[in-house]
Amino acid sequence: MEKTRVEPKTLPGFMELLPNDQIRFNEIKEKIQKSYEKFGFLPLDTPIIESAEVLLAKAGGETEKQIYRFNKGENDLALRFDLTVPLAKYVSEYYGELSFPFKRYQIGKVYRGEKAQAGRFREFYQCDIDIIGDGNLSIMHDAEIPSVIYTTFRNLGFEDFTICINNRKILNGMFEALDLSEKSADILRIIDKIEKIGKENVIKELKEIEVKEDKIDTIIKFLEIDGTSDEKIESLNKLGISTETFKQGVNELQTVIKQIRVCKVPEKNFKVDLSIARGLDYYTGTVYETFLNQYKKLGSVCSGGRYESLAEYYTDKKLPGVGISIGLSRFFYQIDKENILKNENKSISKVLVISMNEEQIGYALDVATTLRNANINTEVFLEDKKIKSKFKYADKLNIPYVAVIGEDEMKTNTVTLKNMESGDQKSLLLDEVIKEIK
Repeated sequence: MEKTRVEPKTLPGFMELLPNDQIRFNEIKEKIQKSYEKFGFLPLDTPIIESAEVLLAKAGGETEKQIYRFNKGENDLALRFDLTVPLAKYVSEYYGELSFPFKRYQIGKVYRGEKAQAGRFREFYQCDIDIIGDGNLSIMHDAEIPSVIYTTFRNLGFEDFTICINNRKILNGMFEALDLSEKSADILRIIDKIEKIGKENVIKELKEIEVKEDKIDTIIKFLEIDGTSDEKIESLNKLGISTETFKQGVNELQTVIKQIRVCKVPEKNFKVDLSIARGLDYYTGTVYETFLNQYKKLGSVCSGGRYESLAEYYTDKKLPGVGISIGLSRFFYQIDKENILKNENKSISKVLVISMNEEQIGYALDVATTLRNANINTEVFLEDKKIKSKFKYADKLNIPYVAVIGEDEMKTNTVTLKNMESGDQKSLLLDEVIKEIK
C-alpha cells in the first residue's frame, strides 16, 4: 500500500528558525537572562498548560477570545496567554514560602489565537521581570526597573534608545479634575496611540466618546508639555491641578527620575513622556515604554509598569508590584528584518575533528573528548566521505578550526590544526591545540 505524503508546513503565527538564526536568537535570550540575574531576579518556570478556571479568572473581552482552550477527559484546560497571570497564581499558592519583596524573572512561550501577520505570532517568547511586595512596595523599585532596562539593551549591543516614563496617577488625577474619571480607561487607550495615529486622530476619537472640546483642549495641552524631564515636572506643578491623585503622581514621578540618576542611567537614555499611558487597566502608577531611537517604527521594545494588586482573583492579600516585559519573538523578527544587529554566521562547534580513514576514528574520538574536557565545543565528522567534503562541512557551518588526524598524527599523538579563516595550519600537541583555540 502506497504511503500518503503529508506536506511539511508550519502553522501560521508560529516561528521556526534555521540553525544559524536559532543560535542568534538563543544568544539574545541568554543576554537578557544574564542581565536580569545581575539584578538579583530569581528564575521561575510555570506550566504552559493551566486549569482554565485559574488562568481565566481575570480574563475577558478580546483576551478570552484569543485563548487556546481545550478539554482532556474531565479537565478544562488552557494554554497560558501571558506570564503575569501564572505569576499571580504562583505567588498566591506559595506565599508562605517566598521572601518579599519577591523578585522573579521568567522567559518562556505564551499563546494567543490572534490573526497571524508579520511580526505578530500565536506562539511567542516573553521575557518578564516583576518585583512583588507584601502589602507595600517601595517606590525605589520603580526607579530600579529603568536601570535593568538600560543594562539589558546595552548588553544587547544598543546605545541609542530611550526609556520613556510617566505615571498613571498624573493622568487619572487630571481626569478627576476634568470630571472625566468614568471615561478615563477609554481616554487612556486613545492617548496611548498618539505616536501611532497622530494628534488629529486622537482628537477625533475623543470626540467619538463624547469628550467636550474644552476638555479635549486641556488633554492635548497636557500631552504637549515639552522640555527636559525636570522642566516637564515643573510644568505639571504649575498646571494648578489640586486633586490628591495628581499631586501624588507628580511626586512619585519626581522621585523616580531622581533615583534613576542615582542608579547611573545616562540622561540620554531616559525621559519623562506624558503621552505614555499604557493601555492596560491594571497599571496604577509608574509606566515605561522603551524605543530604539533610529527605529521608532518598531514601536516599544520593552514596556511595563506599577500595579496595586497582582493576585486579587486568587487571594485577599495585597500584593503590589512593578515589572516589565520584552516580547522576544517579535523583537527578534523585527531586528532581523531591519538587519539592525549584524547577521553573522554563527557556529556552536569551535573545532571539527576529522580523520583520514576509519583506522584513526578511535584517536579522533579521544582528541574530541580531551578538547571537550577543556570546555571547547567539539564535533567529530563520522561519515565516510572524501576529505574535501569534510572541509566543506566545516566551512558551511562556519566552524573556525578543523583538527585533521592521519596516520602520522596518530603515531606522534599530535593533530594538524587548520584555521579555516586564515587557511594557516600547523602540527600541534593536544595541550598546544587547547591554547591555540582558547
